[in-house]
Amino acid sequence: MVTPRIVPATKTDIPLIHELILELAEYERALPGEAPVTEKDLAQTLFGKQPAAEVLIAFLGDTPAGFALFFHNYSTWLGKRGIYLEDLFVRPLARKHGVGFALLRKLARIAIERDCGRLDWSVLTWNELAITFYKRIGARPMDDWKTFRLTGDALAHVAGTEK
Repeated sequence: MVTPRIVPATKTDIPLIHELILELAEYERALPGEAPVTEKDLAQTLFGKQPAAEVLIAFLGDTPAGFALFFHNYSTWLGKRGIYLEDLFVRPLARKHGVGFALLRKLARIAIERDCGRLDWSVLTWNELAITFYKRIGARPMDDWKTFRLTGDALAHVAGTEK
């Protein structure tokens, strides 16, 4: 079995990151157009003056196998930064080869190196394979919390900037 190799993404990885994001969107059953991200968006937001997030890329041998996109958040209770894992995706052919665990292990190590108090993420309720995996490695669901989101017209309405 090939051991997954995890590396920080660089600007040259933008096309691969874009490809992996679109594969993730398809896996998550997104409708066409729900992931309009472009390579230009990724260049600006991941590798511009103020990067909003970081990306790790997993390889099996020389083959890209998946990615994790993450950024820092903050815990008022702990008084420390945390890491929020926005996306973790492993290509279907690379699953069951330790890629997901290798990505999470690298993130956990980054969190400890940066003195973060926690590592958080969300998972779709229908993704039982991922939920089972997360529970198996010791993660616990935050059942008392419900995620909310404002986007599009609702975001503009709350901001008072609707047209």
